[in-house]
Amino acid sequence: MTIDTSLLNKYNVPVPRYTSYPTVPFWNEGIDVTQWKNIFQQQFTAANSKEGISLYLHLPFCESLCTYCGCNKKITGNHRVEEVYMQAIAKEWALYVELMDEKPVIRELHLGGGTPTFFSSENLKKLLDIIFEKSIIHPDHEFSIEGHPNNTTIFHLQTLYNEGFRRVSYGVQDTDPEVQKIINRIQPVENVQRATDSARAVGFKSVNFDLIYGLPLQTLKSLQKTIEQTIAMQPDRIAFYSYAHVPWTSRGQRLFDENDLPSAEDKMKLYQLGKKLLLENGYHDIGMDHFALATDDLYIAKLDGSLHRNFMGYTTQHTKLLLGLGVSSISDAGVAYAQNEKTLHDYYAAIEKNELPLRRGYFLTEEDVAFKQYILDISCKGKTFFKKEHLALLRKYSFAELEKLEADQLLNWNEEGVTITALGNSFIRNICRAFDLHLWRNQKETAVPRFSNAI
Repeated sequence: MTIDTSLLNKYNVPVPRYTSYPTVPFWNEGIDVTQWKNIFQQQFTAANSKEGISLYLHLPFCESLCTYCGCNKKITGNHRVEEVYMQAIAKEWALYVELMDEKPVIRELHLGGGTPTFFSSENLKKLLDIIFEKSIIHPDHEFSIEGHPNNTTIFHLQTLYNEGFRRVSYGVQDTDPEVQKIINRIQPVENVQRATDSARAVGFKSVNFDLIYGLPLQTLKSLQKTIEQTIAMQPDRIAFYSYAHVPWTSRGQRLFDENDLPSAEDKMKLYQLGKKLLLENGYHDIGMDHFALATDDLYIAKLDGSLHRNFMGYTTQHTKLLLGLGVSSISDAGVAYAQNEKTLHDYYAAIEKNELPLRRGYFLTEEDVAFKQYILDISCKGKTFFKKEHLALLRKYSFAELEKLEADQLLNWNEEGVTITALGNSFIRNICRAFDLHLWRNQKETAVPRFSNAI
């Protein structure tokens, strides 16, 4: 499906990615730790024995700076930092285990970064053993890791496989040498092929590639080659992200000339081309820039309505408690969010005091919980049904926006609910925005932008 450029231009506005609601800019600095502990305990008791819990471990170290990256990371070539960091994770995990009334049942586990494969395979095993020693692994678990094609070895993969991992996500971004040079991410396509083949040889059932459109020096010709080379390797899932230019929060993005970025119009052409090639070659649009083969669990979950979304992105698992460990990690207890300290110095300082290293958070109101569910339904199921008790709020904040979205054929709606169209599947972030009451109530211009553009 070719999308009219004028429509892309119209909706190419700053919009959250909606991995949470309310979104992080509306959270509070500081958090009532006692209240957080109480909610954590309640959610753990409610979720653990029935479905298990999800864990996210943030491993922030990278050996070099990728200038496009907006993640929380620490650049170093000193691998002695691994041991110190693992000890801190162990202490943080122990603090949470003390709050649990039974052994945790781990349903979902993701190692993100940074570059998790910065850690040696031996140290990854040590870290996982620390977690698993006090846990029960759910029989229907899903464990995944983000890997760098340059340093993910067969030893990493075999170690992780032995620990129950079956999914790996490689940060490919772009295969063009000139683009790689300007973003300081040099990785020959041969390395990507090797890492992919190694994962499959070991037994991983799902390989994901992260690709980015809108990078400096990217052209239609170069992106087409990247997509074609990607398709040839047949990753099971592809995240085809828009480059989020946020130099006000990611200083590394100031290291290249903004004149090398494609114009908004050219960026939209890159998006159109990439999506067209993926859909023509067996990939299905999951939503929010994610694509999967028909054989992948993510696509199956999309079809049967079990797809879920959290801070780790789209997932087939749906637990009521996501615990984030490590610097800057975010936890989601359903009715509360908590984020850890964002610098290693502050994170380590809190751990040394035997305190949870929390920096900020948010406790959801009944209204927040309800509209969070509308946003989850739209992003995962492509439809949602309204509750009568919310109609006054919906009329005040959402219905006028839904009328505009329907006029552009992105959805169909009435006072009972919303169903997005095939065209609307490319504008899910914009549709979710219709239910973002915090955004509508705080529309005053700020000196610093809060979100990247939708496209």
